[in-house]
Amino acid sequence: MPAVHTRSVLQVVAAALCWSLAGVLIKGIAWPPLAIAGGRGLIAALFLLATNRGLRFHFSRAQVLGAVAYAACTVTFCVATKLTTAANAILLQYTAPVWIALLGAWFLGERATRADWAMIVVSLGGMALFFRDGLELGHAAGDTLGVLSGVCFAAMIMALRHQKDTSASESIILGNLLAFLIGLPWIARAPALNVAGWTLLVLLGVVQLGVSYWLYARAIRHVTALEAVLLPVIEPILNPVWVLIALGEKPAPLALAGGTIVVAAVTLRALASIRTGRGILTPA
Repeated sequence: MPAVHTRSVLQVVAAALCWSLAGVLIKGIAWPPLAIAGGRGLIAALFLLATNRGLRFHFSRAQVLGAVAYAACTVTFCVATKLTTAANAILLQYTAPVWIALLGAWFLGERATRADWAMIVVSLGGMALFFRDGLELGHAAGDTLGVLSGVCFAAMIMALRHQKDTSASESIILGNLLAFLIGLPWIARAPALNVAGWTLLVLLGVVQLGVSYWLYARAIRHVTALEAVLLPVIEPILNPVWVLIALGEKPAPLALAGGTIVVAAVTLRALASIRTGRGILTPA
């Protein structure tokens, strides 16, 4: 069983790698954010429907909550990035570990340890350092939506984790379809995409959301809710790294230091998770 937990930890990290491609892919699509969110949601839903067997849409409370929280997280984050800085939006979204640490014991019976709290503090500190030059005050509406996105992210993870004995894939598929419906009015008014734009949108749907959540839905059965949200904090750090590689946008020295702190913290946390096998394991 420890091997199952090790595999699940690696699947969460791989999912975060896929998520981190969002920035570099979105930059090349000439659509507004909500149109992109809706378009990639539909493609991701179709991919997950095609790659999962034995799906059961029973619309239980956990399944519906997971779907609504998923869609709300996606939509609020897209709008937050328009109303505040990208740095504010991503940093506030990744307050999710705090909400899970506070509420996980109540909803899931999974208590945060001192090591978990230390990881939360170190990760948020490293991210704040990484995004220091992009953080700004005076964007109350966008920052509020950024916090709400973090709450929705936490709610999604707890709802998916609550379904550990069944399947979380159904919630993710429903959430993607809901995101599509929310973005549909913007898609209808969006300009026609060229071949490059469609290619990037398909990559967003298939790889950045589809493959990532295919992995994540399987991993979350065998990791704790905090592991499921702490290990992916490398995503906002890797996001600008891909932009650097693709577009040559170089981060400042302090940003590199902050990114190093976060990557080191996640690596240590992953190794500790693998060594202790903290996840509550269920049959594969």
